[in-house]
Amino acid sequence: MKVSLECYDCLGRLICQAARLATSDEPLRQKAVEKARDVLNQEFSGEQISIAIATKLHKVIREITGNPDPYRIVKEDELRVAGELFSNVKVQYKNTINDCIKLATVANAIDFFRSLDAVAEDMQRPVKFTIDDSQQFEAKLKKASKVLYLADNVGEIYFDLPLVKRMRQLVDVKYVVKPLPVQNDATVEDVKEAGLEGEFGVVITTGVASPGVILDWASEQFREEFEAADLVFAKGMGHYESLSELPGQGKVFYCLMAKCRPVANSLGVPLNSYVAMLR
Repeated sequence: MKVSLECYDCLGRLICQAARLATSDEPLRQKAVEKARDVLNQEFSGEQISIAIATKLHKVIREITGNPDPYRIVKEDELRVAGELFSNVKVQYKNTINDCIKLATVANAIDFFRSLDAVAEDMQRPVKFTIDDSQQFEAKLKKASKVLYLADNVGEIYFDLPLVKRMRQLVDVKYVVKPLPVQNDATVEDVKEAGLEGEFGVVITTGVASPGVILDWASEQFREEFEAADLVFAKGMGHYESLSELPGQGKVFYCLMAKCRPVANSLGVPLNSYVAMLR
């Protein structure tokens, strides 16, 4: 998905947020913001995707502030709130593939630009997909051998687990996280800190600290796994923004909440719609 004009303002907000979280040193914060804005102005064009630009912005801010994980405190709060919510929310869903997809997707309401109170309120509501290819996904799942599950925000991992376990009864599933911190995305260390190490079976990484996944930047191992997979379960807007640039093969299943207008417009759905789309 190529950037729209609205993406420029959002990326500007991202710069300020990341710099504020990265350091309390005001001169250093200002320097990081200025350098990142220079990168934004250099990189922003109608041929770019926002994920690629965001990756470069985060790199600049980490390097200037010396903070390798600016969103650490945000992730800790998300894990705590998500862990508390999971017990209450999961009882609304059965242990079927379809319901586990809904349970996994409801957690995509989590977003670092939204308050956790607003997120918690959304997650208490039943999921209704505006685009719903769940049945097609389940039909393909029954014929598949290998599935990649691309994780998104750290708080979502509790909600991913029931679906991963359910799919592992049918196919080989690899759970994919980031190798190093970027935004509030889940990493191997986050899975360990949540006490879920071993619960997901095989956990691999994309090989690059970027929101979503840009195949040209990913590790050779991940690219091979992506190519070999019969199905790719892609959580969140970042994966849609990056992978939707690839030719449709009918194997990538996007599950997300369309939390911004550019993504909602690209999908042709109202803002804050839940989407389960196979492409």
